[in-house]
Amino acid sequence: RMPVSVPAADRWQRASAAFSFSFLSLVFSITAFSSSYWCEGTRKVAKPFCTGQSKGDHCIRFNSPDANNSNAVQYIWETGDDKFIDQKFHAGIWYSCEEIVSEEGFLWLSIVAEILYIILLLTGAILMSVEMCYYSTVIDGLKINAFSAVVTALAGLLGMVAHMMYTTVFQMTVNLGPEDWRPHAWDYGWSYCLAWASFACCMAAAVTTINKYTKTILEFKHKRKMLERSLKTEYKFPDH
Repeated sequence: RMPVSVPAADRWQRASAAFSFSFLSLVFSITAFSSSYWCEGTRKVAKPFCTGQSKGDHCIRFNSPDANNSNAVQYIWETGDDKFIDQKFHAGIWYSCEEIVSEEGFLWLSIVAEILYIILLLTGAILMSVEMCYYSTVIDGLKINAFSAVVTALAGLLGMVAHMMYTTVFQMTVNLGPEDWRPHAWDYGWSYCLAWASFACCMAAAVTTINKYTKTILEFKHKRKMLERSLKTEYKFPDH
């Protein structure tokens, strides 16, 4: 009885490991998708017009004492880079989609791919939980195992495409975007790192699930050969 119970316990451990990776990937992806810290840094924004309470170099000054009079001729002293100030920013998929008009189509494709990635991750996690709690025949468990492996691997592919599309569009905006929006000093934030951590966990779940399926098939083949040998020995069947 020990040779039969140990593989069953080993299969359950591999299934629980795959479910844990899939659950972590789902949590990381939802957190990253709903946050706005994929990229952060500083950018130049146009200074507002100075009012009576405004002081310092953070607003545009007029040479006319009556700045509220629209009939008065007003000259702006700031020119070139003096008209801009450095402002900290952080951007996510949704925030960037509202700001970048020229690359909006690619960002919406990235959003759609990210949503499909989350849906497939959720489907794979549900299938893995059903497999862990499903106490019917082992063949049915293998079918669920194979389907969850395909769904999880497809989710990982979509996640990689979504993350790479966002990276490409953001870097294009940094190089070709308007002066009053594009970042001049930036780096990837914690949301971006969390999104790729989700992809890594997703691929780990897919590999673990495929490995579990392969090992179960090999165990069945080994047990079948052992059973055939025992039957030949017991009943003395001819080799042919």
